[in-house]
Amino acid sequence: MNATSFGQNTTAPQHLERHYDLVCRACGHTMADDGLTLRCPGNHTPAFLRTRYHDREPAVSPESEGLYRYRRWLPVVRTLPGAGGTVVYRAEVLGRALGLGELWIAFNGYWPERGADLRTGTFKELEAYAVFGRLPERPPVLVVPSVGNTAAAFASVFSRTEVECLLVVPDSGLHRFATVSDIAPTVRLVSITGGDYDDAIELAERVSALPGFRAVGGAWNVARRDGLATVLLSAVEAMGELPEVYVQAVGSAVGAIAVHEAATRLIASGRYGTATPRLLMCQNEGVAPVHRLWHGGPEAHGPVDKEQRRAATGRVYADELVNQRPPYSLTGGIEEALRTSGGDVLRCPGEAARAATELFARTEGIDIEPAAAVAVTCLGRSVQEGRVSSGARVLLNITGGGRARLAAGMEDGRAAQPALRLDFSALDSPGIVQRIRELFPAADVSA
Repeated sequence: MNATSFGQNTTAPQHLERHYDLVCRACGHTMADDGLTLRCPGNHTPAFLRTRYHDREPAVSPESEGLYRYRRWLPVVRTLPGAGGTVVYRAEVLGRALGLGELWIAFNGYWPERGADLRTGTFKELEAYAVFGRLPERPPVLVVPSVGNTAAAFASVFSRTEVECLLVVPDSGLHRFATVSDIAPTVRLVSITGGDYDDAIELAERVSALPGFRAVGGAWNVARRDGLATVLLSAVEAMGELPEVYVQAVGSAVGAIAVHEAATRLIASGRYGTATPRLLMCQNEGVAPVHRLWHGGPEAHGPVDKEQRRAATGRVYADELVNQRPPYSLTGGIEEALRTSGGDVLRCPGEAARAATELFARTEGIDIEPAAAVAVTCLGRSVQEGRVSSGARVLLNITGGGRARLAAGMEDGRAAQPALRLDFSALDSPGIVQRIRELFPAADVSA
């Protein structure tokens, strides 16, 4: 199959009707989407909803930009001009350094010479563009907890819309806003001094329960998963076939699950073989919740005490990979994707990841984010240990890169200015949620 095997849809309108249904992975219940639904109303064990598109084969809309080229396989009813997307290329030099004969890179970030234009430097923008495109006409205030990358992506994308959005991040993630300029008044940032990602999630859950507010939903949001699934669609368009091995650093593993779902759709079209790519998920040593859950052991669920958790996460190389609540055992979650694909979860120390950052810059010519360096390291070790054959067709997701390149092109470095700063020790204090509610005086409490 060649790289032009995708069909072309040249007549799709800018504003789409909903061209898909939502299907529960547990009970098969099918429903129309309202742009906000996260879960099946059925009484059963937790299970993801999955989109079922009316077009059974992938079709490219060449007049659309970035990830919206694949909008017939995205749950969107509108698009946003200037959207970025994934750039896929064969990496011969890095491949030789890692001992691979066919290494493909899915680059997500800022690299103008390659045509990469994700302005916050990570693939989290793919989620933000897809979530925006899925929303109903008059949405409630979206609430997004984040360690920093997701919040920066939503700040960048949603500042170009009229949708109100609340971002909740630990102070340690504010540096990831350095390349985000002109945050709109409709986007409000709340930071937690001394807190971590788990604190952000807990606070966001409380705010999301308010009338007029709604959780963006993490992995439960089909738009977040299908936005990230365009990484694989871009790769298949470039490669002409599915990879045999897919490698990605993971926190919640939404991107890896999304790639597995996209591979399943492609195979169902009858044109891409029968085997989904083997998923290799990569994490830090020290705090690796997905690794612990997959490999078991007495500490399978990670540190429970908050002080212990904060201390441990503060020492890791890539703090975006420390989600303590990954969607592991539910139907359609991490465990199912790993078992179905014959995958595994790997980890590496920070020293090795730092060396991988230098290797990538030397061989490919661009800076990469810590999480991406973890993935490069784990892939190289997998080849050395015989887990991945030197002749395998491998797709490596560089989930973030080019931030140093972005910063060099900006006049001044920017520090994000939260609308509200909270100390983690005061998060349970009475009135905290109301203080956040007051940041959005126009929120529709009847929503």
